[in-house]
Amino acid sequence: MPVVNYAQYCRMLDHAGRNKFAYPAINISSSQTINAALLAFKEADSDGIIQVSTGGAQFASGLGVNSMVRGAIALAVYTHIMAEHYDINIALHTDHCHPEHVDDFLMPLIEETKKRRANGQPNLFNSHMFDGSSLPMDENIEQSKQIMARCVENEIILEIETGVVGGEEDGHDTSGVASEKLYTTPEDMVRAAREIGSMGRFMLAATFGNVHGVYKPGNVKLKPAILDSGQKAVQKELGPDHFLNLVFHGGSGSELDKIHETLEYGVVKMNIDTDTQYAFSRPVADHVMKNYDGILKIEGEVGNKKVYDPRSWGKKAERSMADRIIQACKDLRSTGTSLGKKI
Repeated sequence: MPVVNYAQYCRMLDHAGRNKFAYPAINISSSQTINAALLAFKEADSDGIIQVSTGGAQFASGLGVNSMVRGAIALAVYTHIMAEHYDINIALHTDHCHPEHVDDFLMPLIEETKKRRANGQPNLFNSHMFDGSSLPMDENIEQSKQIMARCVENEIILEIETGVVGGEEDGHDTSGVASEKLYTTPEDMVRAAREIGSMGRFMLAATFGNVHGVYKPGNVKLKPAILDSGQKAVQKELGPDHFLNLVFHGGSGSELDKIHETLEYGVVKMNIDTDTQYAFSRPVADHVMKNYDGILKIEGEVGNKKVYDPRSWGKKAERSMADRIIQACKDLRSTGTSLGKKI
């Protein structure tokens, strides 16, 4: 089916919130990784979110273009075309736009959607993330509000972050931040709900000790109860109908019971990147090591085209990544929850 529209995306998020599951949000950087995500969601009978970071978009544009915006547009258009051939619902999202890239990444993509809407075309992306967590809270909220206004005009959901997700992603390293910044406060969640939520639909990446990259138990302590405390504070301040759609970043390697606990507290989207990168690359390494003499032209030989043809290892990579996403659907309890054509 076509990539969802705004109303359909809202129904997806409502569906996840009511039934206490989350959509895997899969970072992609190529047509192959998009294909893997679409295949996995179909086989899991799960709707899902496909997302692209600034680094992934720049990579996808190629060395000759080297443009985050062009790469993001190309990946989104490819997803729109291929999603039509699957019977599950897909939303498109951009991940982790830091303040320094708002003007050269986020705003051009919102403008591209604006142009498309004026021509009667669907939105390019359904949601964008502004990661202002490196800013003081006042600046984070103020810039989020400015971006939110543009999103509301174009039926785009905005995701923001309060607190700091530890680790490193796309060259943005937060490993040196103070430990208290790894935990969003109830006051931060209330403020986001009051000031951003009053403008329209948004998602909040609240932090509770999560880290990007491979999480090692004992390195940072996950405290999902922080999300529960924040939700209760929001309802106390703003009323029982206010319940935030939360996003879990940096979940690779997290214990399953901790993941399930976050679903009880309103997590409806969980980013999956590190684990799927490994799943994609692992069979490629295996293929190369097993077919070393066929991939390389050694001592005057011609090699073996059947094993150095990128399609021979690309299919294995796609299948392996799809299998990891299927596991993510199971872990996040989204398996079998697709709204299908009912949406």
